[in-house]
Amino acid sequence: MTFNCGLLPKGEATDQLAELVAERIWPGGGHTFGICRAIAVVDGDQLAAGLIYHNYDPDAGVVEISAAAWIKGWLTRPVLSVMYGYPFNSVGCQAVVQRVSDEDTAQHRMLTAYGFDRYRIPRLRGPAAAENLFVLTREAWAGNNLRRLARERAAQRKAADGR
Repeated sequence: MTFNCGLLPKGEATDQLAELVAERIWPGGGHTFGICRAIAVVDGDQLAAGLIYHNYDPDAGVVEISAAAWIKGWLTRPVLSVMYGYPFNSVGCQAVVQRVSDEDTAQHRMLTAYGFDRYRIPRLRGPAAAENLFVLTREAWAGNNLRRLARERAAQRKAADGR
């Protein structure tokens, strides 16, 4: 499988993907993201995942990312590059926030490995449920191992091509 992704235009396409992602995260909950931007991840003509950028605070330089997937294996290195490149490079954010339940330990491991700091806040999901806020700063993103490996591979390819 080869996954492609791209920023959707503001308006109907973004709103539709945001609705799909919200329904996937909170089935039947009627949640919305409000003003947001969206990136669609596709495999051919099939929607693999949706990335929603919301709760943007331009003064603080912070945006929240929520995502949902319909096809496994979508979170590839190129998709990660676009996923975090958009808020840091295109929007100019200094930090990205992702919310994760206590039960999603796989996502805890992945985000921690990617350079996020975790903050567990009791009762943020309700009286009996904590919320984990994962924060990735621009500096942590720029220095993480996946980006370093990508830079090293690009330099090796460039050297092999004689450039």
